[in-house]
Amino acid sequence: MSYLAYIAGVGVAVTVFLWLRDLRIFYRTGLSGYRKAGYLGVPYTALALLGFFVTAYAESWEFLGLGLVLLALYLQGQVDRENVWHGEGAGDRFFGRAKRTNDKGSRKRL
Repeated sequence: MSYLAYIAGVGVAVTVFLWLRDLRIFYRTGLSGYRKAGYLGVPYTALALLGFFVTAYAESWEFLGLGLVLLALYLQGQVDRENVWHGEGAGDRFFGRAKRTNDKGSRKRL
């Protein structure tokens, strides 16, 4: 394996991280844009994994594999999502700590 396979591996890790972050934000907010991003994260992660394996095991096609990983990252960033960030810090945005939605209304508990 060449060093390009390690670069492709980092790209796959980023793709998986962004997919799981979108799932976490959907779980906390219930917004449809993040649901769509969570669903589309599955084929984009598979595309990135395919690119990793092409880069790692097909020596003459290393750049094609890197292109597949970059394509997966690009497509994952093109999914329309709602804006859930209103003054949160960089750490909260990085880990997807969005505010939860109140599904039960504003009833007071006794």
